[in-house]
Amino acid sequence: MSDLSLDRVREIFGYDRFATEVTGIEIVSVAENYARCELAIDDRHRNAMGAVMGGVIFTLADFCFAVAANAEKLSVVSVSSNIVYLNAVRGERLIAEANCIKSGRRNCFFRVTVADELGTLVAEVTETGCRVEGC
Repeated sequence: MSDLSLDRVREIFGYDRFATEVTGIEIVSVAENYARCELAIDDRHRNAMGAVMGGVIFTLADFCFAVAANAEKLSVVSVSSNIVYLNAVRGERLIAEANCIKSGRRNCFFRVTVADELGTLVAEVTETGCRVEGC
């Protein structure tokens, strides 16, 4: 996938049906080793207490990592993830941004921030990926 056009990336990652169809995540922008994905929150994303489920926040971050790490070529799988929940969601939309911190021959390391549209920092995620050819 060497074509970084947003339409092409959306087409490829549309096959990740859990993220795109079930959860409703949208790919907003993509560049080399970077992605921004967003999610409009609705009732299906809330837990019994009415808050956004942690799994929704993690799914958004993990999908954003996958898009950023694989936008040029489908070759990276996640081997380790860590999420720190920092604040409750206050808005109605979640925004994740994935940035590559290190990209090596076999492994890569990304930081993903998740915030709401009001600027509330909801979570910080780190993900280590392994290139399938090198694992």
